[in-house]
Amino acid sequence: MTSTTPAPRPGSVALITGGTGGFGRALATKLREREVTVVLADLDSERNRQVAADLGCEFAVLDVTDRAANEALVARIEGDHGRLDAAYLNAGISAAKSDDVLDLDEFMRVVDIDLFGVVYGVAAARPAIKRAGGGAIVVTASLAGLSPMAGDPGYSVAKGGAIAFVRSMAPRLAAEGTTISAICPGFADTAIIDRIRDQFTAAGFPVLTAEEVADAMVMAWGQAEPGAAYVIQPGVGTVPYKFKGVPSAKTASGETAVVPEALRPPSMR
Repeated sequence: MTSTTPAPRPGSVALITGGTGGFGRALATKLREREVTVVLADLDSERNRQVAADLGCEFAVLDVTDRAANEALVARIEGDHGRLDAAYLNAGISAAKSDDVLDLDEFMRVVDIDLFGVVYGVAAARPAIKRAGGGAIVVTASLAGLSPMAGDPGYSVAKGGAIAFVRSMAPRLAAEGTTISAICPGFADTAIIDRIRDQFTAAGFPVLTAEEVADAMVMAWGQAEPGAAYVIQPGVGTVPYKFKGVPSAKTASGETAVVPEALRPPSMR
């Protein structure tokens, strides 16, 4: 499948969840330069409202784990602006430091925000973007979703699940004119690495800038392949991840069985 989603253009309307964090701020700046109307959604705080005001963006209070709140926000955007062309489902957290092998409360908190926040966001944005004539949904996943981190199982499961969800939804959304894709940054210079930032500095390990990730997010609006996952790494740039196939079933006569069209993942289409 190839994308037919138009690139960001003046007059388009975009929603960014987790919009006042590092990636959200950088992305909003780049979209505003393209004369896109940007709604930054995040938890309610004076700091978050001020970030949106400084960027010239509308601010909306949103808890991404609240399904009804996601739907209400999209309805409000359509009512105020007449359309929604792109949704950047960017809200996410990592686990707080824990000495437990598996802190179930922390695990579920991360999964609720990083995975189900994406599912609710897609469910809310999908009909609005379809009504606008098609557009893009871009999910902020992580390299941890492709190469799980032993130190944060909740984050790894959530991001891996988000990538699988993107790939599963891609064919049906493409049929509606909407391209859904995932971006998978490596370690980046945002608040999510604050508690281990000194380790990167001591090791001289390069981290991505928020602007590098935002460039990939902008690219994904108009150029992403449906269901694609784009890896972003320092010194490497943005490259599509090549998913490995699984062994195919064999018929009774030993021939390779053909998977029904409706069940094929994006990589097989």
